[in-house]
Amino acid sequence: MPSVSVVSRSGVSGLVRACHPLPAAAVTVLAGVLATAVGRGPAGTALVVAAVGAGQLSVGWSNDWIDAARDRAAGRVDKPLAVGELPPRSVAVAAGCALVLCVPLSLASGWLAGAAHLVGVAAGLAYNVRLKRTVLSWVPYALAFGLLPAFVVLGLPGGPRPAAWVLGAGALLGAGAHFANVLPDLDEDRAAGVLGLPQRLGRVVSGVVAAVLLTAATVVLAVGPPGPPGPAAWAALAATVPLALAAVVAPRSRLPFVAAILAAAVDVALLVGTALG
Repeated sequence: MPSVSVVSRSGVSGLVRACHPLPAAAVTVLAGVLATAVGRGPAGTALVVAAVGAGQLSVGWSNDWIDAARDRAAGRVDKPLAVGELPPRSVAVAAGCALVLCVPLSLASGWLAGAAHLVGVAAGLAYNVRLKRTVLSWVPYALAFGLLPAFVVLGLPGGPRPAAWVLGAGALLGAGAHFANVLPDLDEDRAAGVLGLPQRLGRVVSGVVAAVLLTAATVVLAVGPPGPPGPAAWAALAATVPLALAAVVAPRSRLPFVAAILAAAVDVALLVGTALG
């Protein structure tokens, strides 16, 4: 029988892998970078990172908990719940605790900022529960990504409003990330009855849609600020286009979603170099 310490380490490892660590970490880090860039200060940035991190954990863990039976039927050996590495209750409790923590951490940035973030988290949970199986599957991603810069900026003293083009770019990026994320699993999703918009459109069309949306997000960030696009905007576009094309040339791999995360990093880098409103 393994020792308690070994079981504990295994459980922690399983929880880490069940939270969708790559996107969770990427979104949290990028939110922290954005908070630092707009002047939230060390304490404000820490609040943003903690709130976004808690929200990402809640959405990630609830996703694996809700999809455990489907993942098991699909033979997903990369899912700790599907292979019996973790009891479902532990993941459900972890998701609930993260959500409970997310509420005060979000509201600590102010009522309006906190509400913006909590709506985004609620959108992610709604995706897990129901919307991923409908033609509106892209809406939670668009809403959550669009509201993330609003959460960061509204928490500044005086609650300044972010520019509409910033929110629009975030929404386009989120929708593009959704299409890129589901591409490799389209066949399994269809077999399991998960018929979101990408599953209905098919792999080829969804790959093109992902590429267009990811590129459009950078275009909006490039042309949104007053004046003509500068060298940084053109550099961002030059970096984003090949990343976006990954959804077209390698739609059966995880490369499109990794490319979407890298495109998000490019967009944040461009955004922190421009005025947010």
